[in-house]
Amino acid sequence: MTNERRVLIHADKPALTASVAARFLTKTVDLLDEFEVAHVVLTGGSVGIGVLEAINASSARDTIDWSRMHFWWGDERFVPAGDPERNEGQARAALLDHIAVPAGNVHVMAAADEGLDLDAAAVAYADELRRYAPEGGDWPRFDITFLGVGPDGHVASLFPDRGEVGAKDGAVLPVRDSPKPPPERITLTRGALNSSDRVWLVLAGPDKASALGLGLAGASFHEVPVAGIKGRKRTVFFVDQEAAAEVPENLISSSY
Repeated sequence: MTNERRVLIHADKPALTASVAARFLTKTVDLLDEFEVAHVVLTGGSVGIGVLEAINASSARDTIDWSRMHFWWGDERFVPAGDPERNEGQARAALLDHIAVPAGNVHVMAAADEGLDLDAAAVAYADELRRYAPEGGDWPRFDITFLGVGPDGHVASLFPDRGEVGAKDGAVLPVRDSPKPPPERITLTRGALNSSDRVWLVLAGPDKASALGLGLAGASFHEVPVAGIKGRKRTVFFVDQEAAAEVPENLISSSY
């Protein structure tokens, strides 16, 4: 198995989310055949949440033993619990509230009204990751990490030309004065994201084309953070036709 980046192009957003959902369900069956549990990192955004909705709508949804799945987040908005901006709430409504996953297997980042300040909330999530890590590690074996990509090339809450994207140590960082609201966030580091066996980036729309093209063409990850993201085994960009407008031809793949 290689760790090369590949781009799979879909006709439109509905075809994209349905395809990723089907691949996720198939891969999850394989993972649970191989491992006792599987760890998945979720993302927000319209396409990321659309994938979760498509998983929920699939006739194959209940073939998965969800009790053996653990869900994490790549980043979260540090706003009060119940705020519609929180990735957690969106993911619960799209999928997690509809499947038989134990509450303890859904590992949420703290909300702003739960008694922790931003720094303490980041430390608490790092501690939670460490609880499920192999001995001596800082985070679990991530089997699949979902990520979106912003028009500026940001992934999770790692934004261009900011210190967080270049941080080399640790699993979790607090983010202040985010260039995209809300201003306070919690994010996994690039090292934690890149530790995943498989990174699946899902994105759609013409506003993503430039960032995707630059990221795949070798831009600096400080300037285009997605350029610095690569899974240990596979890195796949699931995109629609509009987002693929500037993808180098040699990276386009006809199959997974």
